[in-house]
Amino acid sequence: MKECKHCESEFNPDTARKRTVGGRINECPDCVEALGTETAPATVGVMSGDGKQGMVTILRFDDQAKANTYVKAWKHSTGYNKGKSCQMGGTNVLSMDRLGATKIGEHGGNPNHKGKM
Repeated sequence: MKECKHCESEFNPDTARKRTVGGRINECPDCVEALGTETAPATVGVMSGDGKQGMVTILRFDDQAKANTYVKAWKHSTGYNKGKSCQMGGTNVLSMDRLGATKIGEHGGNPNHKGKM
C-alpha cells in the first residue's frame, strides 16, 4: 500500500485501474485522472503477416483514446479474431496521421524466406 501525495489516502499501486490510468507511483488513480498528471505517451504495436515472417510496427499516439480507436479499426480491418477464415472487414485502417500517430519503430520480415535472390 502507498499513500497518495495529493489526497493522502492509501491505495494499492498493483491494481489494474492504477496500471490503466498510469501516473507516478505515489499518486492514486483518482488524483491521476482528476489532475491529469499522466504524461506517458500512448504506444501500440501492430503486426502484419508477410510470407513466413511477420512485420511489427510500433506507433506513438497523442492520447490513449486515439490509440484505442486505431487499434479497434486495425483489428476490424485485418480480420483479427476471425480464426481460420480471416476475412477482411468492411473498412480500411484509419490513417495514422489523422489520429496523430508517429511511427517510432518497425521490424520488417524477409519475404525471401528460402534464401533465394
